[in-house]
Amino acid sequence: MTVFSERPGEMLADAPGDYDLEDRQALRRVAGLSTELEDITEVEYRSLRLEQVVLIGVWAEGTLASAENSLRELSRLAETAGSQVLEGMIQRRGKPDAATYVGAGKAAELADVVAAVGADTVICDGELSPGQLRQLESVVKVKVIDRTALILDIFAQHARSREGKAQVELAQLAYMLPRLRGWGESMSRQAGGRVAGGGGIGTRGPGETKIETDRRRLRARMAKLRREIAAMSVSRDVQRGQRRRRDVPSVVIAGYTNAGKSSLLNRLTGAGVLVEDALFATLDPAVRRARTVSGRALTLTDTVGFVRHLPHQLVEAFRSTLEETADADLILHVVDGSDPEPEAQITAVREVLAEIGAAGVPELIVINKSDAADPLVIEGLRQREKHCVLVSARTGAGLDELRDALEEALPRRDREIKVVVPYSRGDLVARAHDEGEVLNVGHGADGSELHARVPPALAAELEQAGAACSALTAN
Repeated sequence: MTVFSERPGEMLADAPGDYDLEDRQALRRVAGLSTELEDITEVEYRSLRLEQVVLIGVWAEGTLASAENSLRELSRLAETAGSQVLEGMIQRRGKPDAATYVGAGKAAELADVVAAVGADTVICDGELSPGQLRQLESVVKVKVIDRTALILDIFAQHARSREGKAQVELAQLAYMLPRLRGWGESMSRQAGGRVAGGGGIGTRGPGETKIETDRRRLRARMAKLRREIAAMSVSRDVQRGQRRRRDVPSVVIAGYTNAGKSSLLNRLTGAGVLVEDALFATLDPAVRRARTVSGRALTLTDTVGFVRHLPHQLVEAFRSTLEETADADLILHVVDGSDPEPEAQITAVREVLAEIGAAGVPELIVINKSDAADPLVIEGLRQREKHCVLVSARTGAGLDELRDALEEALPRRDREIKVVVPYSRGDLVARAHDEGEVLNVGHGADGSELHARVPPALAAELEQAGAACSALTAN
């Protein structure tokens, strides 16, 4: 079997059909993916034995570096899910094979690699059709999953809230439904009455196969989960409506997974949100109050991280959560400046933002991890992105510049007013401090002399109170 490493500095043409037969037929090992453990105590916390996995990707477009970065990201995803990566390979071909993803001959070679390293799972860097999944599994003789199933598994491990668990389960069932299949005759045998097949009441009588029964039950469970998620989103909608009535600007922190969104939220607000060097450590949105440099109130929301080829099922299931982003006044788009391909991260995030209807929301690029980034990469990003700020959530560098940029980017709906507020309406003065920007406050014979910028609704109340105070003084 011909499996070899790419020679350093070797350049290959990117155009389909431009590479020779040897390049097209070879499986390339990707260096640096093995996660063989030297000390078993590293995994004692795991309740299950680590799966031994082999990664396989198809390089159909772009550069070799891009294809290898994608496979390295898949390796990190596999490790996050609790797997031990034994081998990672890429095949160069025009497009994935319709039957086995890598082609019949390469599937047989992959089976040899799986047997040689003792793997029990193959993970493909792409989404496989049900047919591809079955065909490849029959050749390699071990479990085969794709990138989508892997990401869904990670989400299932990290979901903590009731709503998060329901959203992940809905996404998993949506993925599983077209791939439901059986082994042997038990899944294709008809129920045939009250006893035969064990279906009994509720299986719609004779003629329904077991796989049809399972599909119907999956659909019923999905319908129930959708109702539960819709009910659970009501409280968040109420809170969002209250913020709108108070005209408190909403800022959403979005970006690629593990780009440092939660760390940035903690730096800006002292929120104490979980920070972990892991993919998809944050699934449940966290909303925290903050203030700009001038004292304006705002809300900062930490959201679930995005990733290349984020499963459509997840986007649909988390739509009620992600709507917070579409309704925001500003998106702080956090980018990992130390990543080899930050532009690919930005593109992947913007694709998801467009899918949830947030493409038109104003965006401020925040290049995080500047202390570990390549200066040339940073300079390239700055030239491509008009509105960007360079920060390090770990060291605190650049946070003052970010606060200034945030102040400038937030929409100004406040009204500037000068009014005398009766001392009996001290609650309005307190709200002016809380919801707006108090420029000056004095104390006269009739009440508090307030000069402030406040939301329109509060301005109307203050003016009404001031008018009442003036009428009382006149009488």
